[in-house]
Amino acid sequence: MSKRSWGLWLLFGVPIVVFVVWALWDNYTLFLKTFLNGLTLASLYFLVASGFTLVFGLMRNVNLAHGSLYLIGAYIGWYVGEHTGSWVLAVFAGFLAAAVLGLLMQLLIFRHMQGQDLRQTLVTIGLSIVLADIALWIWGAEIYTFDPPSWIYGSTTLPLVNKFPTYRIFVFVASVVIGVGLWLMLARTRIGMMIRAGVDDRGMLAASGVNVQRVFALTFAIGAGLAGLAGVVGGTALSISPGEDTRYLLASLVVVIVGGMGSVVGAAIGALLIGLAEQFGLAYAPTYSVVFTFVIMVVALAFKPRGLMGKNA
Repeated sequence: MSKRSWGLWLLFGVPIVVFVVWALWDNYTLFLKTFLNGLTLASLYFLVASGFTLVFGLMRNVNLAHGSLYLIGAYIGWYVGEHTGSWVLAVFAGFLAAAVLGLLMQLLIFRHMQGQDLRQTLVTIGLSIVLADIALWIWGAEIYTFDPPSWIYGSTTLPLVNKFPTYRIFVFVASVVIGVGLWLMLARTRIGMMIRAGVDDRGMLAASGVNVQRVFALTFAIGAGLAGLAGVVGGTALSISPGEDTRYLLASLVVVIVGGMGSVVGAAIGALLIGLAEQFGLAYAPTYSVVFTFVIMVVALAFKPRGLMGKNA
């Protein structure tokens, strides 16, 4: 480890250790509950950012309408759940609706703007505004919530913290399963190899007989679907309301910047850092809670410009 790395660890590691020791000594129950809440928020951020890292990190498509996919998936999931009484169907509906919308975006927009970052940025900003207005027109400005199914409803008794919502534990476990599944897909499967090869050298992959546009469309649909799934999951843990699209888009951007573009592991690490920073900030320094997130991003850009798990070009 270089001297610079040692200095970075000392600069931030020592204050963190001191804070953890003080917080545990002062009120260990508050500390542990805040830590678990941070894990829940990090899990939700990861579900959204994992789709974003596929689209933005791997495919290099600047999709600033990703937060709108979260919101549309959440609203459609709520509508299906409300009329069927099935939370599982709501999850599938949110995933499928966002995946179809993402597929259309890839075929109609990004396919014709490959490598044109500025055009992609401007077009998707406009698209996000349009989708947000359509959602506001259809569902209004009301706040909607989901009721989780009975098998994950209520609370679970945990050591030291007593009762903790079962659904939040479920969100954490689900995000771990999805994260491992994405990593295995990208690292160990044929489709994952084609995705990575298409990003590195699209012409060579096409010359080998692979339909590159089909591979990219599938990848975009999966990334968008994960945002819609996260909309239902997040709407159950928190709520659905106008403005959530912007919040989760910004969170996804920060997570990908901190963790590293195109890295599922980096997205998990970035989400963990951001989720914990937000929750501990709200619990111990609510006035400055927003600052901690951007401090992490600034430090990451200063010392690891490509992110914690980013690769050199």
